[in-house]
Amino acid sequence: MTSGTTLQVLVVDDESLARSRLRTLLADCNTPSAALVAEAMNATEAMEQLRRHPRLDAILLDIHMPGADGLALAQALRSLHDAPAVVFVTAHAEHAVTAFELEAVDYLTKPVRLERLQSALQKVERHLAARRAPQAPVAEEVLVIQDRGRTERVPLAEVLYFKAELKYITVRTASRSYILDGSLSDLEERHGPRFLRVHRNALVARRAVRALEKHYDPEEGEGWAVRLNGVDESLSVSRRQLSAVREALAS
Repeated sequence: MTSGTTLQVLVVDDESLARSRLRTLLADCNTPSAALVAEAMNATEAMEQLRRHPRLDAILLDIHMPGADGLALAQALRSLHDAPAVVFVTAHAEHAVTAFELEAVDYLTKPVRLERLQSALQKVERHLAARRAPQAPVAEEVLVIQDRGRTERVPLAEVLYFKAELKYITVRTASRSYILDGSLSDLEERHGPRFLRVHRNALVARRAVRALEKHYDPEEGEGWAVRLNGVDESLSVSRRQLSAVREALAS
């Protein structure tokens, strides 16, 4: 918030008595306290006040006004960076569903009571605190691999492909290979959005797919193979998966 714990508020209503009522109520608010920074009679004036006061915390907004109504103004506010929280204040209860679809923090019906306004402003405080709080970093996905008597954590983002061989799976990164005890189906189920099956025995990282080329396999004869960024070898592509690989390359 912009001034200690005092909320900076804009009131938008085409009726002077309604604005006067909110002005009085705001002066009586103390949990949290609120300061009336500006008033507007319609959406056009409201946008002008927002340009003059870019650090407003909340807008108490009527719905039925001449010209663009409060719902249209709330829709326009959604495109603004760090826009004030919207609290609708209206005599018409039937717009509540639409109001919350526009991400309004609260919806008050006239005549507004002090306790109800203070409750709405407390919601504004919580909304602003959550929006402006530093976002926690997203935990990096890793594979835990037992390798030669030691445990290694391999970031999933570094994996180029998984290849099933006998009872184990080869996990290949740009720098080395690991052996993982598990099943390719389980890996596909857990990490499917990031990996693409190219063969019954192989999953490749979608981000690493570089090219699809003709290939001769001693067991399967002429076919196709996929090349990946970061490694020299190619991986066979089954006929069943050929269209999926082409789509991945196109996207």
